[in-house]
Amino acid sequence: MTELPVLPLPIRTPRLLLRDFEPDDWRSVRTYNADPQFVRYLLWGPEDEQGAHAFVDRCLAWAQERPRWRYELAVVRLADGVLVGSCGLDLSSPDEASLGYGIAPAYWGAGYATEAARALVSAAFQQLRLHRVTATCQPENIASAHVLEKLGMTREGRLRRHDWQRDHWRDSYLYAVLEDEWPAGSPA
Repeated sequence: MTELPVLPLPIRTPRLLLRDFEPDDWRSVRTYNADPQFVRYLLWGPEDEQGAHAFVDRCLAWAQERPRWRYELAVVRLADGVLVGSCGLDLSSPDEASLGYGIAPAYWGAGYATEAARALVSAAFQQLRLHRVTATCQPENIASAHVLEKLGMTREGRLRRHDWQRDHWRDSYLYAVLEDEWPAGSPA
């Protein structure tokens, strides 16, 4: 088996810090994970205090695993230290990962999802030396599709009724970008 490189953390962008979660982050997570607007397109939620603790505990455990197959990172504004969401990579092999992100509704429209996702995809190609990064979003989630398209990801298709969300099956668009398609010099 190929040994997995480790992503050097934290990752800084002009406005954000992507870092491993810390135990006290559950309070911020609780605030946005409890918001029905935030979880509208997610397979889970809204969550209570126990759910926020469980999420942060899972992130802390993933951060200790070696080899590390999952990076679920807190997205923190550099200007004031406020945790505004999360962004993650889930490695399915030493060559490929899926990207996910979520920004608290209070911070929507500021470009944080695009900035965090761009930094993480750059790190996936530059530091983890991946071949392919994928992402999915529901067709109704126009804002998320826009983020993925701004990253330069290609919509490869529609996955029909592949995820169960609360009481129904949902479709997703599948997006991907390959290492040789990723712009050289993208901020990592």
